Amino acid sequence: MTPDLEQLRADLLAAIDAAAGLDALDAVRVHALGKQGAVTGLLKTLGGMTPEQRQVEGPRIHALRESVTEAIATRKAGLEQAALDARLASETLDMTLPVDRTAPGSVHPVSQVMDELAEIFADLGFAVATGPEIEDDWHNFTALNIPETHPARAMHDTFYLAGEHERPMVLRTHTSPVQIRTMLSQKPPIRIIAPGRVYRSDSDATHTPMFHQIEGLVIDKGITLAHLKWTLETFLKAFFEREDIVLRLRPSYFPFTEPSAEVDIGYTMQKGKRVVGGSEGWMEVLGSGMVHPKVIAACGLDPDEYQGFAFGTGVDRLAMLKYGMDDLRAFFDGDLRWLKHYGFSALDVPTLSGGVGA
Repeated sequence: MTPDLEQLRADLLAAIDAAAGLDALDAVRVHALGKQGAVTGLLKTLGGMTPEQRQVEGPRIHALRESVTEAIATRKAGLEQAALDARLASETLDMTLPVDRTAPGSVHPVSQVMDELAEIFADLGFAVATGPEIEDDWHNFTALNIPETHPARAMHDTFYLAGEHERPMVLRTHTSPVQIRTMLSQKPPIRIIAPGRVYRSDSDATHTPMFHQIEGLVIDKGITLAHLKWTLETFLKAFFEREDIVLRLRPSYFPFTEPSAEVDIGYTMQKGKRVVGGSEGWMEVLGSGMVHPKVIAACGLDPDEYQGFAFGTGVDRLAMLKYGMDDLRAFFDGDLRWLKHYGFSALDVPTLSGGVGA
């Protein structure tokens, strides 16, 4: 039974209006729209409904999400403006102070890791592909075997763009649309990595609304899961610059791969910290799988002739894991003290011969 949506709407709007600060408002957002949120839970039930039930309940649940999202955005804007007004009233900045020309520049850890990944995969024969950050619904979802009624869409916490468009437009939730655009524009064999910014409505110590992702795609004849495992093992050994990397593949589910696998790497505990290498415990680092035949067919290729594998991971999380950072949000704070501590010299260009962690 669907709960009383009007009562839920009233309760959530009242909580939004009563939020005294941004932290309180974010708690309401997580309660309503987070991965385990009340509204998200309702969206996930659509997949189990009959077409008739979905036709009735779908618009009601989506309308609830839209009204809650709009109310949160309005309240957030008001709270941010009030905080800015208070800050401007209390702070002063002396614009006549001279510029500190002695401060050295640093390469951001995300840029460093992007360069490291490009160097490693170039050595494996991969090209770098890019695509737009504002995507249409077809490239971001439908072509990836995620139709309009698929419950997996609720997993992505998507930012939709307002306005009149031929197709619904979104801030891409992953770099997988680059794989679709590549398969549509190139003939196999295909070997690419697709690094770039992606966007999801989520924020905590290990999630941010904008983050960096890299995905890989191989399409050719005779591709198997063994090729995927070798590629990932070779990549992770080169990235962490250790030969004792141990991989574990666990069965999982992604709409655009079949079979799908989560990839864990082993770690050991040293001085109370996790250190990559060995197999005392396991950390999830990648999602991967064999490209779904429906995805291959959607790009105009014959899935009986061509097979492929794909994988994806967060660049920011790889940087955290390799360089010992504990909060993803610091990557985007613009704190020069943090960048001075974690940043890299612009002259230390990553190379496989000199070390990608130079």
